[in-house]
Amino acid sequence: MKTRILLTLSLILISCESKQNVEYLQTDEHAALGRPFSEAVRVGNMLYLSGKIGNIPGEGVVPGGIGPETRQTMLNIKEVLERYGSSIDNVIKCLCMLEDINDWADMSKEYIKFFPNHKPARSAFAGSGLAAGAKVEIECIATVE
Repeated sequence: MKTRILLTLSLILISCESKQNVEYLQTDEHAALGRPFSEAVRVGNMLYLSGKIGNIPGEGVVPGGIGPETRQTMLNIKEVLERYGSSIDNVIKCLCMLEDINDWADMSKEYIKFFPNHKPARSAFAGSGLAAGAKVEIECIATVE
């Protein structure tokens, strides 16, 4: 019984501490777009990135199909991670959303190049369409240094 009470109290304290350490992060440029989400959220030493697509600001989604789009998506993720104190090496989980599940293998060929030292946990699925006509959108969870 004492163990259960101590465990419950510990979980309550962790929950309260986490709520006090939540930071909703975005650049002025991101905020100016009026999007209904933060670019990233930091909770303690964890960083949760919103989904990124393979676009270049002001130019749109890069041409060339799933390979170039995946590369640009990962470069965009790398930039956001570094801006908020993390890196590709600290990514622990990714969720890959594809317009067409048949692109899974080609997306994976480009994606894996960004993780030469480790392979984060990953899920992937296909939907009926992604923002801005993208073929891939990826969100990540990473630790912060």
